[in-house]
Order: sequence, then structure tokens, then C-alpha cells
Amino acid sequence: MTSTASRARPSRGDVLELTIDSLAHGGNGVARHEGYVVFVAGAVPGDRVRAVVGKAKRAYAEARTVEVLEPSPDRIPPVAHHPGAPWQVLPYERQLEVKASQVREALERIGKLEDFELEPIVPAVEPWRYRNKLEYSFGTGPAGELVCGFHAPGRWDEIVPMDDCLLASEASNALREQVLAWARAQGLSAWDRREQRGLLRNLVIREGRRTGELQVRLVTSPGSIDTDSLIDAVRCDGLFWTRQEQLGETTAGGETMLLSGTPQLREQLRGLEFLVSPEAFFQTNTEMAERLYEVAAELAQLRGHERVFDLYCGIGTIGLTLAARAREVIGVEIVEPAVADAIANARVNDVLNARFFAGDIRLAMRDLVEQEGRPDVVVVDPPRAGLSAKVVRRILETQPSRIVYVSCNPTTLAPNAAQMVEAGYRLERVRPVDMFPQTPHIECVALLERA
Repeated sequence: MTSTASRARPSRGDVLELTIDSLAHGGNGVARHEGYVVFVAGAVPGDRVRAVVGKAKRAYAEARTVEVLEPSPDRIPPVAHHPGAPWQVLPYERQLEVKASQVREALERIGKLEDFELEPIVPAVEPWRYRNKLEYSFGTGPAGELVCGFHAPGRWDEIVPMDDCLLASEASNALREQVLAWARAQGLSAWDRREQRGLLRNLVIREGRRTGELQVRLVTSPGSIDTDSLIDAVRCDGLFWTRQEQLGETTAGGETMLLSGTPQLREQLRGLEFLVSPEAFFQTNTEMAERLYEVAAELAQLRGHERVFDLYCGIGTIGLTLAARAREVIGVEIVEPAVADAIANARVNDVLNARFFAGDIRLAMRDLVEQEGRPDVVVVDPPRAGLSAKVVRRILETQPSRIVYVSCNPTTLAPNAAQMVEAGYRLERVRPVDMFPQTPHIECVALLERA
């Protein structure tokens, strides 16, 4: 680090006036303070802001906007006070431009990849009220009242209450209000994240956008509640109660009990019906999931004779939508309840050429190839962290003709794709799909073909 950069390095709590140059992956604005990089939450390119520094590291600092001094020419008034929609101050067309450019930048800068075709981004069907799943947190308001909403930006202990979440449907919002009214009437307390005590932690609401079914899961600390009154207060198709012993905030794990209704939510996608268990992964934008899987099917280029490996298959959504075009589909997923859902979904839809197995891809891949044969096409849909180098090697060992990579994070797609290219594959096409308007999250589908 130069002496100039050392002098420019701010300290925690410093208040800076900054001009935002661009947007980083993850959505923060990028500014420079005397040559020192500062990532600024709550700012967009062209803004002149006053920001307070939260973290200061050797190479960069992180800050939070406290005042917009001069708004960007691109900035528009927000539609809602919503911490989960930070990009709503950008016109939607501008959001799409930034997302597409960030996909290209990640592939070129991180992956050192070139000569691929970046296809036009697929815009969202609906810019608002598109989510079929919301995870809310309980908290305590300024007057000591119980509230239910989302974490304030950059805060793990402060909850912003929601009157009308514009990312959710009216029916989903009504369910949140029913649970909150019941909890207040019962005199229940929120989980205190500082003191690590209290009862109510999270509320998960799922909606079948095609079926209209609604699923509610209340997450609490170990303790007791009046389940009969909860059942009477909440009108849904499946009501669950999860007791969570972990101190950290998570909706995963714990002991889950079905209180009323059906154990799975029914949803429809591309002409198929899917059963979704409370903790199973399902794309949170049903309408755009259909577009995403259409892109995956197009890039897979199936002709009816191929063996397809569907890795990180979840409840089988991608594999089952591809089955009609393939000779056989074999799905692998480490989460056993999701595999059970996938098997049930194949049965519900009379899909006879798809099979699903529970296993860790790092360990199971060689045995799978030995038992089933090599795949012609591999479709992979990993979590945000992407694939480990070892998993990429296991995929490459199978020598598929094509790899269709469905990514929710271009910064992890890039090194994975680079490893595949180094092994003899060519990155042919990448198509971004906007699953999450008003947010910085980017989904894309990449096609790699064996040279």
C-alpha cells in the first residue's frame, strides 16, 4: 500500500462525502476517497452522498449512506420503504443493464474468459409482488411492541416492520398479519438477538402462485405456544411449527411439526405439478423460474437420446422439466427430504425416466457413473457459493458433451467456468435471467461444450 493510500484510509465512524462511480456485485455503490476504495450501501452511480464508515480494511472500506447530497440523474423515488428492495431507486431498464454488465465483468475479470456470447438478459414478468416465499423476522418496536418484518440494512439486531410487503402477494401479506395479531394477543415476545432470549424468531410464508395454496411455518425458540388458537387464527393449507435451539438466526433445521393441513404445498411449473416440503428449495419467483428452465432446456439441446445428470437437483424441478426430451434423467441432491419430494414429484407427474438419489456429489459421482454410465449432458444448479474445485473435477471426469450451469452468482460461476475451460471445454453462451427485480441478485444460465 502506498503512503498516499495509507493517509487516505478512513477509520470506523468517519463520515465521508463521496461520489458514486459504479455498482459492485452485491449492490453496493463504489466510490474512491483519495484513491482508497469505499463500498457504499444505499447509493447508486452518480449520487453524491454523505456516508459513515463501518469497516476499514487495508484495501477497501465499507460505509453506509446517511444522506444523499446530490441525487444521481438515474435516481427515482422509492415505491416502498423496504430493506429488501434496495435497487427500487433505479429505473427497471437501468437495473437490467447493470445486471447484464456485471455478469460480463465477472466472467472476464474473475474468470479471464473471452469469446463467449453474452445474450440479452431476460426481464422479469412482474417487477413487484413476484416472490412465492418470504422469510420474516420478529423483533421489538420502539414502543416495546412486537413487530414482524426484515432486518434493517447492515443491522442484525434491528427489525423493520412491514405493513405491506410489495414483494409478496396480498394473500401472503394477510397471513403475516394474522400470525402477528395472534402473537400479540397471546402476549408472546420476540427473540432478543443481543440477550439471546425470547420465543418468536421467524415466520416463513410460501405461496403456490399457480395453485393458490398457502403454507405457513412459525419458527420459535424451545418453549410452548397455544397451538389450537394458532390454528384457529391462521387460514392456510399447511401450518407448521419449528422449534429451533441454535443461537444463530436460521430457519433451517430444528424440530418441525405439522399443526394443520397438508404436509406439502402444491405448485405447478411448465405443465408439471410439484410437491414442496417446508424446508425444500424451490425457486422463489415461479413465473421467472419457468423462463429460467426454458433457457436451461434450450441450452441443453436435448434430442431424446441423452442421459442427463441433474446435480443439486432439489425437488427435481429442472430434471423433471427436461425428462420429456431426454432418454433418462438422474438427479443427485444431498438433502434427503428434497430427494423424497423429487421422487414423489416424478410419481405425481407419471415421469418414468427420471430417478433421484441422495448423496454428496464429491463422494457419489464416481459410483454413480459406474452404476448408471457416463452422462451426455450435465445440468448443475449449485448454491450461491458455487462448486468446489473437487466437485468440478468430478464433473469433468464424466466427460459430458455439454454442461448447463444454472448460476445465482456470477462471481462463483466465473472461476468454475474457468476451471472447465482449462480442462478443454468452451464457454459458448451465457444468458442472464432477472429473477429478483429491485434487488442486486443475478441469475444466469451458461452453456459449456466439450471441445
